[in-house]
Amino acid sequence: MRLGDLAAALDSSLDGDPSVEVTGVTHQADWARPGDAFVAIRGARVDGHTFIGQAVERGAVAVLGEGLPDGMDCPVPYVVVPGARAALADAAAELAGHPSRDLQVLGVTGTDGKTTTSCLARHLLRHAGRQAGLLSTIGYELPDGVLRQPPTHFTTPEAPQVQQILADEVAAGAESVVVESSSHALALDRVRAVDFDVAVWTNLTGEHLDFHGSMEGYFADKAKLVQRAPFAVLNADDPWTEPLLPMAASHTTYSGEGTDADWTAADVLEGPDDLRFTLLTPEGRFDAVLPMIGRFNVANALAAVAGVHALGVDVETLVAGLATFGGVPGRMEMVEREQGEPRVIVDFAHTAPSLEKALATVRVTTEGRLWVLLGSAGGPRDPSKRAPLGEAATRMADLVVFTEEDHRDTPLQDILEEMERGAREAGRDNFVSIGNRREAIEYVVGAASPSDTIVLAGKGPEETLERDTETIPWDEMSEARRALRLRREELAADGAER
Repeated sequence: MRLGDLAAALDSSLDGDPSVEVTGVTHQADWARPGDAFVAIRGARVDGHTFIGQAVERGAVAVLGEGLPDGMDCPVPYVVVPGARAALADAAAELAGHPSRDLQVLGVTGTDGKTTTSCLARHLLRHAGRQAGLLSTIGYELPDGVLRQPPTHFTTPEAPQVQQILADEVAAGAESVVVESSSHALALDRVRAVDFDVAVWTNLTGEHLDFHGSMEGYFADKAKLVQRAPFAVLNADDPWTEPLLPMAASHTTYSGEGTDADWTAADVLEGPDDLRFTLLTPEGRFDAVLPMIGRFNVANALAAVAGVHALGVDVETLVAGLATFGGVPGRMEMVEREQGEPRVIVDFAHTAPSLEKALATVRVTTEGRLWVLLGSAGGPRDPSKRAPLGEAATRMADLVVFTEEDHRDTPLQDILEEMERGAREAGRDNFVSIGNRREAIEYVVGAASPSDTIVLAGKGPEETLERDTETIPWDEMSEARRALRLRREELAADGAER
């Protein structure tokens, strides 16, 4: 695209040659490639204009910014824009050809349940025969269903990556895409140029207030998704929904707690491997089965069903789709087991509050003892959470195994001792420490009884384990399956010896 055309599309003034060809856009100087426009963003501590030279050296052919600082010259054409972050998003969409206009886009935001609701919605669209993609905290998927990782590790990537992924979705034949939209992404305009068709709101509780400043600021950023979509799916159980109602162009409501709403559930039964309930919808009553645990997932299912229904899928198809959902990678993900084997669950919980919530959820359907295996990260991560993790684990579970979890350059023994200290100071002694995570998983799976439940916490869907200065491939689900297989072989060998 010619720079003059890009400046016109952004309704901005250009100082320089309008015929320069622009092929990409970035706000990171070290990401700049030949043909890129570099967006100079003024941050709280650093002004992006100071990196213009670096970006130009790497091939940037133009700069977009809110005005050059006094006394600074720009060696390439300069486009003056009203807002740099907004320009980053709008320019990325222009250069990508506004791919979201060729897609049905369902956006999901909220404090809790975003990832599960997003994955459920993507699954329901595919079950209905739609070519559907996903952009989520766990990665992104094209219609081929292969999980990929964007180049930046945010819940929602930066605007140029978002637009490139959406363009890849279109090129791969996607008709619909589910976009998990974090508060940071909405506040920082990462999804500004995405044309949403449906917005799903899960809930709002205190989080990221260091960034947003207050609950009101947090709400205002989250609410942008509802304001931008022509239709919203809102949680009637969330007190923040009331101020959302006048912001929504059109809406429907759902409730997992029996509140008066358009989409609700009744007669909820929690089993060891699934949830069964009656789905009450504008189109009638339906018996539903969801192969997940945790009653809170009923609300996530209602949100996903209502959102995908708004994209034109009938309720009967959606109910059938719920029954075939395979779960969210690393989020209360149940490992396949044979009769007579303990239930093993992989979960990403890695803070004391999230671990407490996970173990409380699992306890409801645990017949025997509840085991948990966990570690705590090292390196620059917050060391103050280690003792609280040890206390929470030993209080909530019957038996605990402390082990490694990305200890990096922090001595593993120091981390284990801190978790042990938290347990001992709470008067608990129901724990053992096994430094090697694979050996720890083998131990807990081998020692558990058939009626027991094991939660492998902390790693979830992560693909690596950082041990000292080494980063090794890691797959928690595969490790759990391996341990169960070893258990079967050992039991078979014992039986043969008898």
